[in-house]
Amino acid sequence: MISVRLNQSLEQELTLFSQLNKLTKTDIIKNALTHYFKTFKQEKQPTAYELGANLFGKYGSKESDLSTTYKQRLKDKINAKNNHR
Repeated sequence: MISVRLNQSLEQELTLFSQLNKLTKTDIIKNALTHYFKTFKQEKQPTAYELGANLFGKYGSKESDLSTTYKQRLKDKINAKNNHR
């Protein structure tokens, strides 16, 4: 069992809709929630990971430590460039 608090204008609109369509407020709310959840599932956008999952690692450098050794690699490149001058 659940209860919902609606502002006055929404409650009036629900009441009017209920009377015009000869439906209970409960049925209207159940139908609205069913429609909302169905629509939400259909509109769910894939995450960035889901979009690129088949590409991750496909063109890797075969060096597994790049994220932890990048500073040292950068220093080495700068030093090598300066030593060749």
